[in-house]
Amino acid sequence: MANSFLVWHEHSVNQRMHAAQKGQQPCVIWFTGLSGSGKSTLANALELALLARNKHSYLLDGDNVRLGLTSDLGFSDSDRIENIRRIGEVSRLMVDAGLIVISAFISPFADERAIAKSLLPKSQFFEVFIDAPLSVCEARDPKGLYKKARAGQIKQFTGIDSVYEAPEAPDCVINTAEASVESCIDKVISFLEAKGVLAPPREAD
Repeated sequence: MANSFLVWHEHSVNQRMHAAQKGQQPCVIWFTGLSGSGKSTLANALELALLARNKHSYLLDGDNVRLGLTSDLGFSDSDRIENIRRIGEVSRLMVDAGLIVISAFISPFADERAIAKSLLPKSQFFEVFIDAPLSVCEARDPKGLYKKARAGQIKQFTGIDSVYEAPEAPDCVINTAEASVESCIDKVISFLEAKGVLAPPREAD
């Protein structure tokens, strides 16, 4: 293979040292769900909540990444898989730097999410299913994409003519069809506290 001569170099400053400097437990919080399910909204709200707790995080958003890192990729199944592979590798590097990474991508295929998950220890990767029925997502349609997909103007659109494989055993499920943004974020924060990523608030003496 062309890269068989490459060797991973261990650095003098490792993940444990980065994490200790920042006083936090680095991890990836991987939001997955249909377009319009609320991934970007919740991801932004979560990053604000982490900032309020003085946590060092970075949000990887689907559109932003496709405008740069993966701008050479389309929306075929193979390109979607490569898109998520690259995001998984970037997430791993950011976790190594001690960051809490929030990933907000449709990531429709179970296998591609499994590949991203395999890059990190189980304690550092949390799959969060942003659960909203297709009918709700289509009614929201914030970018008008479902309307274009129904009209045949967009091909291979997830939920219309390309499959979305919902997680069978996600670490956390957030139902955005029935709960407010605030209550959804409260649930994510409680989940992260339970997993030891965030410490629960201290009671006043």
